Amino acid sequence: MSLQLIPPDINLDFVGKRKFFVALSTVINVVALVLLMVVGLNYGVDFAGGSVVQVRLAAPVSPNTIRSALDQLRLSDVTVQDFGRSGREYLVRFGKVENMGSLGREVQRVLDRKLGAGKSQVVRVESVGAKVGRNLRRDAFGAVIVATLFMGTFIAIRFRKVSWSFGAGAVIALIHDVLVVVGALVVTQLQFDLTTLAALLTVIGYSVHDTIIVSDRIREDAMVRRRESLASIMNRAINETLSRTILTSGTAIAVLIVLLVLGGPILRPSAFTLLVGFITGTYSSIFIASPVVLFWEQRIRSQALSRAA
Repeated sequence: MSLQLIPPDINLDFVGKRKFFVALSTVINVVALVLLMVVGLNYGVDFAGGSVVQVRLAAPVSPNTIRSALDQLRLSDVTVQDFGRSGREYLVRFGKVENMGSLGREVQRVLDRKLGAGKSQVVRVESVGAKVGRNLRRDAFGAVIVATLFMGTFIAIRFRKVSWSFGAGAVIALIHDVLVVVGALVVTQLQFDLTTLAALLTVIGYSVHDTIIVSDRIREDAMVRRRESLASIMNRAINETLSRTILTSGTAIAVLIVLLVLGGPILRPSAFTLLVGFITGTYSSIFIASPVVLFWEQRIRSQALSRAA
């Protein structure tokens, strides 16, 4: 006898719990929006503009020591952030400087004077103008919006023979996923840069893929079981794809947890974005997209019956 992760005859009532999960998701999305407007994302140099210098040290040093060493350069808006090595590596951010070509050498010079020669190393220097940062930020949010709308349009066209409401369900599920991920990034204050944006767009693609799997099974079951209610068909379809969903998502999530723990500080924001996005993408395919379709269809049928009466 083969070992099965989930019994083939499982019949969990996902659709019956839809009101609770929709309400929970609504609260989470509202909190994410409030946090985004009040606290805001921790934009990297790509989107905020300015300069960043990564400094690696031979021995642990406090952030105040780094900051005092850089005081003589008269940099604006200086922030010193531990880069995950317990005082042995820092990211130093500050406003735009005029002479970028010599910035690395100047930082190295003042650190050598403060800490001693050979005790520190400037690993990288990056700089983006404020105007370029604003343009990149605008384009980033535009890319997320366009990707979400186009994915929803694709699903609506793909399942138009069953119902256009699948597209609406997909768009709302994607908006939910994006807000949850953005809210998590605001809470953790992990850096939001171009790599994090790429991870967010990957989350949109993954969420759509999972939604398509569930929607396709709903379409197949609806063609076979025409006399059953749509709620019953949806519940059956979700249960039939549950094993595949857990195996696929579980494998990806396990890899991302390892990447988050062992990947280092540079990969941490994108790995965290993917991890939260894959979890919420799997959740929304079951508890958000399907309930939206069901609500839409029930409303359409109710209006049709009212007109007929």
